[in-house]
Amino acid sequence: MSTALDWGAAFLRKLPAETAHRTTLSLLQFAAPLIPAATPDDPRLAVTALGLRFPNPIGLAAGFDKDARVPDAMLKLGFGFVECGTITPRAQTGNPRPRLFRLVEDNAVINRMGFNNAGVDAAVARLQSRPRDGVLGINIGANKDSEDRIADYGRAFAALAPFADYIAANVSSPNTPGLRALQARDELARLLEMLTSQRVGMTHHVPILLKIAPDISLNDLDQITEAAIVAGIEGLIVSNTTIQRPASLQSRHARESGGLSGAPLFAASTAQLRETYKRVGKKLVLVGVGGIFSGADAYGKIRAGATLVQLYTAMALNGPVLLAKIKKDLLSCLGRDGFATIADAIGADTQ
Repeated sequence: MSTALDWGAAFLRKLPAETAHRTTLSLLQFAAPLIPAATPDDPRLAVTALGLRFPNPIGLAAGFDKDARVPDAMLKLGFGFVECGTITPRAQTGNPRPRLFRLVEDNAVINRMGFNNAGVDAAVARLQSRPRDGVLGINIGANKDSEDRIADYGRAFAALAPFADYIAANVSSPNTPGLRALQARDELARLLEMLTSQRVGMTHHVPILLKIAPDISLNDLDQITEAAIVAGIEGLIVSNTTIQRPASLQSRHARESGGLSGAPLFAASTAQLRETYKRVGKKLVLVGVGGIFSGADAYGKIRAGATLVQLYTAMALNGPVLLAKIKKDLLSCLGRDGFATIADAIGADTQ
């Protein structure tokens, strides 16, 4: 199976980035019933968080499966959890193409997709017949032309929460003009109050996470973390793509507009994660995202305060076979430092 995945990834890398992405989704959707279940994970990798058990802490970040087409196929490949989306109330085509660029020399990607997705109705149609097997997060957002973006989050939450193990509110994409303004204190408080009120009376408690940008100041981070704790949500995803362009970038696509992800984001996103953990401690579950290409990278996020981690760019550039290596290397890191489980290493660098 791993050899076939290697060959498939090599072929897909020869296609234009967005074509490769669409082809991958179609192939996975077709082949999902044929994919064998992943080998059970070493119990040292298991994590309990958000009232859920994760077989390992490595998740697939939002952006890969925007319309919840292949969550179970990705779980079979060995992810500990999968986050679909971003899904908006109404379908939208997103920004003009080209809008997705591989920066191969930099182990990075730039995207300006713009929340292209088929909307909540299409997602619900797929999810309502899905067996509840494996941890599924759903990432929600607002339509670009919405007159009331906070209301959009409410509509998406109401429709999708019954099918989710957690909901992530994406207020930090740089590709929807004005969206990041929802990270400001007053707007954020309104949004989070609305979301938490939505789940009152639901038959099962759905944890709410907030995905934040890496380009905010420490003062902004103070306000965001305070608002999250006061509102009573369960976690933060740290962080989304960056609008910064490090001088070290080598690719000819380096100056394309949009959000930069991948290896150049690792240091900044991990520093922000560490700062976030200093502010929230165990009060919120932190999900570390940005530039994870190895078990050592994942371990660095965990030591900085992440209970869970997510990746996408590394898989897009190297294929899903990378996942098994990351888990193996993560176990080596735990053993080297004398930690019995993932939980023992969380926040170790902030002590």
